[in-house]
Amino acid sequence: MTRPLTFAEAFDLPLSVDLATAARAFGICVGTAYRLVRLGTFPCPVIRVGRHYRVPTASMLVALGVEERPVYSEE
Repeated sequence: MTRPLTFAEAFDLPLSVDLATAARAFGICVGTAYRLVRLGTFPCPVIRVGRHYRVPTASMLVALGVEERPVYSEE
């Protein structure tokens, strides 16, 4: 299993992410993420683009309970 996303990494993501990155954000393995997508129970919307899946970052953050981006400083 890969390590979960850090707070700083979560707020530095592009507009959409691949399913592996979304799985990291939710703390689940990629195999579980694919199974949840197939079952239609992934915790946020997933968009299929050809053979690949994309997850809108804003939807993912809302599902994680992050409603707005906090002011964050890394020193």
